[in-house]
Amino acid sequence: MTDARPAALLTVDLDALVSNWRAMAARARPAACAGVVKGDGYGLGAGPVSRALYRAGCRHFFVARLSEGIELRDFVGEDASVCVLDGLGAGEAETFRRRDLTPSLNDPGQIAMWAAAARAAGERLKANLHFDTGMSRLGLTPGEAEALLTDPAPLTALDLRYVMSHLVSSEEPDNPINAAQLALFHRFRAEFPGVKASFANSSGVFLGADYHYDLVRPGCAVYGINPTPGRDNPVRTVATLEVRILQVREIDHPQTVGYGATWQATRPTKVATIACGYADGWLRSLSGRGAAFIGDRQVPFLGRVSMDLITLDVTDAPGAVPGTMVELLGPRMTVDEVADRAGTNGYEVLTRLGRRFARAYREPAA
Repeated sequence: MTDARPAALLTVDLDALVSNWRAMAARARPAACAGVVKGDGYGLGAGPVSRALYRAGCRHFFVARLSEGIELRDFVGEDASVCVLDGLGAGEAETFRRRDLTPSLNDPGQIAMWAAAARAAGERLKANLHFDTGMSRLGLTPGEAEALLTDPAPLTALDLRYVMSHLVSSEEPDNPINAAQLALFHRFRAEFPGVKASFANSSGVFLGADYHYDLVRPGCAVYGINPTPGRDNPVRTVATLEVRILQVREIDHPQTVGYGATWQATRPTKVATIACGYADGWLRSLSGRGAAFIGDRQVPFLGRVSMDLITLDVTDAPGAVPGTMVELLGPRMTVDEVADRAGTNGYEVLTRLGRRFARAYREPAA
């Protein structure tokens, strides 16, 4: 009989995802709560994620690229706003207008292009205005902001929906840069008394009501990444990755495992090989540092993570036989734990999840 189970299964719990979004919305209330679905819904699928959030009541969505915004329009209703954080590029104005996408205007050139498009269309086009308060990436620099406040004429053709900025170190609540950014953003926002404001990301929601303004933009917390490092995770696990054992063998000293012979047996050892590697997004930096779970038993990685395979020490895991599914990511091996072992963050772990995994989506409860 053929075993029809996939070699690797990524299960996305949309009920947990919606629960996390609702928890963030409740904490931020009366501010509205957006859904950040850039990076293909943080690697979990922009379509299923955005549809679930829309059905749960989310009406504000943020993506990074224009291509993501175009795709997202097929997943959410016409009453949802879709903001493209990259802003407006040359020759893109008509696509933004036709697809009803809102650019985050990041510099004077983008403002000028969108204002020209508005005048050409004979209508005031929706826009968000992004101020850089410390990230030094996108957004109007303080100097550009001051110049715009001195001469706001370029904005008269536009329908400004939000002024916004982005926190640098909100996961560090005692970092003084948070208060400094808040003060600067508050000063800019005061120049636009009739326009709503958006400032807080996931960790920013936990900095308190002063940071919430009119719209919060949680990303990582919705997907199960801990927005309060060093404290208990207030959100539920969303992604679980289970991978099949392909083969089990027994070795003994002085045999080695994997490329470069970086691990050598010092005792009789059972080695299980599973169907996952860095081609699937499981970082090579987890070599000799990663672990998986078989039931409640943690089993360590042996040797190097290779392109398609990982080897595990299953000597003390009696249930480890070919066909057994091991948990690489989930409630026992959390995304934050994987990230810590890999020397990165949970964002990278999720957004690198590979296309060879079979995917299953658990729909939210009614």
